[in-house]
Amino acid sequence: MKSVKGIGFIISILAIFLLAACGSSDDASGDGAEDNDSEAVDHTIIGIEPGAGISVTTEKAIEEYDNLKGWDVELSSTGAMMSELGTAIQNEEPIIITGWNPHWMFAQYPDMKYLEDPQGIYGGEETLNSLARIGFEEDNPDAYKFIDQFEWEVEDMEEIMYEAEETGEDIEDISAQWVEDNQDRVDAWAEGVNDGNGAEIKLASTPWDSERASSGVLKAAMEQHGFQVTVTDVDVAVVFESVASGDADATLAAWLPVTHKDFYEKQKDNLIDLGPNLEGAKIGLVVPEYMDIDSIEDLEPK
Repeated sequence: MKSVKGIGFIISILAIFLLAACGSSDDASGDGAEDNDSEAVDHTIIGIEPGAGISVTTEKAIEEYDNLKGWDVELSSTGAMMSELGTAIQNEEPIIITGWNPHWMFAQYPDMKYLEDPQGIYGGEETLNSLARIGFEEDNPDAYKFIDQFEWEVEDMEEIMYEAEETGEDIEDISAQWVEDNQDRVDAWAEGVNDGNGAEIKLASTPWDSERASSGVLKAAMEQHGFQVTVTDVDVAVVFESVASGDADATLAAWLPVTHKDFYEKQKDNLIDLGPNLEGAKIGLVVPEYMDIDSIEDLEPK
């Protein structure tokens, strides 16, 4: 009996080891499936609004990269994209999104990375440029000078956007408070500028938080100096058209040299480029750090 019991004990132990081994094999198989990130994300990039510069560039990337053959870009809204990103990160699931700096996504989710772009479809460092209508300088040299001297940092813009996201407060209100708290910066923009005396200034912008932050800050700063500023949020194509046609006096929303290249090239003869108001911007495909890919070329065709 003792021998039988001993054999039974040994068999039980062997069974446990075998089950563990089978479990390990299944886990390894699961990991192997998850290693194919292209299939895991269903060969789909999560994007934002159709017509946005980064959306157009992503559609071009799918055409240009052979290894993105058969891929789709799911275009909806920035809010929808961020919701999907949040869910994926919470569950540590693979996801590929269209990303850009400045944006509060990198403050909320710091462990994300841009995929390398060997073909340079997304370009390198971007700038946000100020554009003005032809004749604006002659019509209002002080307003023109103020806008020409306006410049700030990526971190400034992301600070405002992140606070808006965290608190739910309107970006325009947060921008106005930022102006109150950074009077030395405002004084630099206003150097040599006379009081606006109630002159009406029309700015064209986009409804994205980054541009709402910059136009909100400029509006508050200029109104401190006696200008009356109206900001109109429109589609990016309309931004360029409105400045070129003179319907708007200026914009801060031109992402160059890549993101808004097509819009700029179409209208450049009918507007004045004042140069960058923000440097260090970037666009591209972004993934969480836990994904084991580093380049667009790591992805596989469908």
